[in-house]
Amino acid sequence: MIEISKVSKVFGSGDAAVAALKDVDATIQENEFFTLLGPSGCGKTTLLRLIAGFDHPTGGTIRLAGDDITYLPPNKRPVNTVFQNYALFPHMTVAGNIAFGLEMLGQSKTQIAETVDKMLDLVQMQALRNRYTTEISGGQQQRVALARALAPQPKVLLLDEPLSALDLKLRKEMQIELKRLQSETGITFVFVTHDQEEALTMSDRIAVMRDGHILQVGSPRDIYNHPVDRFVADFIGETNFLTARVAGKKVKLTSGDVIAAGDVSRHGEGAEVTVAVRPEQVRIGEAGAKGGIAATVNQTVYFGTDTHIHLKLGDGSDLVARLQSPPSGESGLSQGAAVSVQFTDGAVQVLES
Repeated sequence: MIEISKVSKVFGSGDAAVAALKDVDATIQENEFFTLLGPSGCGKTTLLRLIAGFDHPTGGTIRLAGDDITYLPPNKRPVNTVFQNYALFPHMTVAGNIAFGLEMLGQSKTQIAETVDKMLDLVQMQALRNRYTTEISGGQQQRVALARALAPQPKVLLLDEPLSALDLKLRKEMQIELKRLQSETGITFVFVTHDQEEALTMSDRIAVMRDGHILQVGSPRDIYNHPVDRFVADFIGETNFLTARVAGKKVKLTSGDVIAAGDVSRHGEGAEVTVAVRPEQVRIGEAGAKGGIAATVNQTVYFGTDTHIHLKLGDGSDLVARLQSPPSGESGLSQGAAVSVQFTDGAVQVLES
């Protein structure tokens, strides 16, 4: 659906020039929920604006359904955008907001009425169709903004952090709702966020960005379980990082323990590497257990369904284990307790710095 080839964007000139995007390549498939994920200033919103036509690239091309749209005006593109602030018309009703874009396209009153009804059903807002947008909640305003953007049946819907203003519970509900809408309409969604949980929850594929580059593109499972480097591993979920050296086909931690790890063949014998392991892949056993790494409990933090156990290894390295909380809520691990640590098979990965 979308082909982005060698796209760059520079703001300013001379010494004040800032490169927001640097030779970005990406392909977004038809009927895909594709997320641009990264920290503030990484270039994700700039890329979204280039797809929308609100800005033009300094170099490179953007194609939509095979057509070059690099310099096409926004109103000539089969694309709609849902903004962070929704940009609804306060003097119009819910139904009026949804109808507005269709009226601008010159559709008949019958067509508009049918589409508005369909959109209201889709976002479950029929009962509020005659309310003004100032009289409904933030979550309901978000649904109206989605309905208005979906009504003209664009080939691509762009979403610029549309859930950021919602409270946590409503944001989680809308994550599921957005994925449902994308699946039911079959429209390609391109979603921008800095929230890794949003990306993991909704996306078919994720592009992780940093400093104007796309570092990795893959499914949520690929990105989470097989990050290409330390930045991606650290940005997606919680991760333990430990320093080690290559020892044959294994790695030797600074604590002196030798453990199995991912592919070390690209590193020479004795080379210093960073290894990563997710907290949920850390197992805690009794002190002195065979094959275990000696550790001391430093702190336990209760999160309801999970409990995080903060540990210290023999060399002073920090390690966090995430355990499912028992019915009592008590982990049974007190501060200062001696334990042993093991990692699940295939859990330890060797990363590029």
